[in-house]
Amino acid sequence: MSYLLLIHEPVGQRATRTEAEGRAAYAAMVAFGERLAAEGKLKAVESLASQASAVRVSHAQGRPQTLDGPFAEAKEMVGGFFLLQNVDREEAIALAHACPAAQWCTVEVRGLAPCFDDDDAARAPA
Repeated sequence: MSYLLLIHEPVGQRATRTEAEGRAAYAAMVAFGERLAAEGKLKAVESLASQASAVRVSHAQGRPQTLDGPFAEAKEMVGGFFLLQNVDREEAIALAHACPAAQWCTVEVRGLAPCFDDDDAARAPA
């Protein structure tokens, strides 16, 4: 099965690091990704730019809306992800614990599934 390790980091956290600290954190993440790739467990990995350059698109009341970042109400931002393959839930959780980002961020583990999942339907109130 495939799982996504979604890195949630506090907004502005990157700006608190020195350049050396930022490079060291990035190097640790790259090494982690290289290890996963060598083990055949990595399908994709990306680091994301800060939300300052992000744009949110929605359609409210039938009208398209665009909101440029940064987003004042956000306390966290998605900083990047690792898309895993050939792992089960327990291994995905273990890899999230091993991810260097878990030392300074929250790593969310999500299985890939259709947008309508029978397990979700079974838990939904009638």
